[in-house]
Amino acid sequence: MASSSASSSSQKDTVSLRRQRILCSKLYFDVPTSKAPLIYSSTYDIAFLGIEKLHPFDSAKWGRICGFLIKEGVLDKTSIVEPLEASKDDLLVVHSESYLNSLKNSANVAMIIEVPPVALFPNCLVQQKVLQPFRNQVGGTILAAKLAKERGWAINVGGGFHHCCGGKGGGFCTYADISLCINFAFVRLNITRVMIIDLDAHQGNGHEMDFANDSRVYILDVFNPGIYPFDYEARRYIDQKVEVVSGTTTHEYLKKLDEALEVAAHTFVPELIVYNAGTDILDGDPLGRLKISPDGIASRDEKVFRFAHERSIPIVMLTSGARSHVLSLCQKVYSYGPRFSFPNDLAVLIFCRVLCTSWSEDGSVKPLGCIGTF
Repeated sequence: MASSSASSSSQKDTVSLRRQRILCSKLYFDVPTSKAPLIYSSTYDIAFLGIEKLHPFDSAKWGRICGFLIKEGVLDKTSIVEPLEASKDDLLVVHSESYLNSLKNSANVAMIIEVPPVALFPNCLVQQKVLQPFRNQVGGTILAAKLAKERGWAINVGGGFHHCCGGKGGGFCTYADISLCINFAFVRLNITRVMIIDLDAHQGNGHEMDFANDSRVYILDVFNPGIYPFDYEARRYIDQKVEVVSGTTTHEYLKKLDEALEVAAHTFVPELIVYNAGTDILDGDPLGRLKISPDGIASRDEKVFRFAHERSIPIVMLTSGARSHVLSLCQKVYSYGPRFSFPNDLAVLIFCRVLCTSWSEDGSVKPLGCIGTF
């Protein structure tokens, strides 16, 4: 009996400390209405003596995407929101002290990001060149929820580290930004129900473990079961599991997505959607092994945004997994021109690795700083 009482007291202390850390965090700040709900910083990009190129994940894609959109006149550089870096106290909202301490060992970081030579470098360099960019992206994901609630939508040109949970990293994911974002939203935004729509080719085992049996979070995960991470325990905690095997084509994929969104709509009513929009489903991606066309990815994103818009649910979009093809994909989808429109002249956000474009009814492109709210 005494043991049970002590355990209950310890749990209350943990919850209280987590809440206090969230309330004291500086990651939420007011953003002028002149800024678009698009979050990015040049500090997102990872450049570490070229060693980062040993992993198929394109760790400099975020800057190239924004650079492309700025060059095309779609995105005004001054309209981008720059987030703050997540501090240790911020990370402790979800992560254990022991896990964060493990990142002080370069060999552990090397295993998580799957780049063995990183183990040979002093940890001070690894912190600066690898982990700090990840912490900046975490700050962006957390801020995105606040912006989404205020504007209807927000996109972090980064984040989506869905293989990391509170006590373990993996698959190029060092911090659990999705879990952190949702925990901050519970406390700071008074949100009680969140839907995660994870459309990266890989299973989102990190957030699935963090929200195991948590009725406040509904997880829709569409993934290829024949590729990493093969986390069968985490699959038990997926509310709606949609498996798309290697070779799945665009038509079949979009059909399954339509059906899944219909089921989700009748099963759970969220106050916030976190959309993990990996483009490693693209035909030719060596890790995703699916056969989705660039046009199909644009349609996928439109479907998810329409799902949120038609129900007036704020949506956070994270860019998640994609490999070195991302800029060419961005260019291909952009070249298709305007095809979508929302009611009341609100343009759809077409994002293929954050292809965020606002189209007017006359077919012209609006700079991102001009986009309104849902």
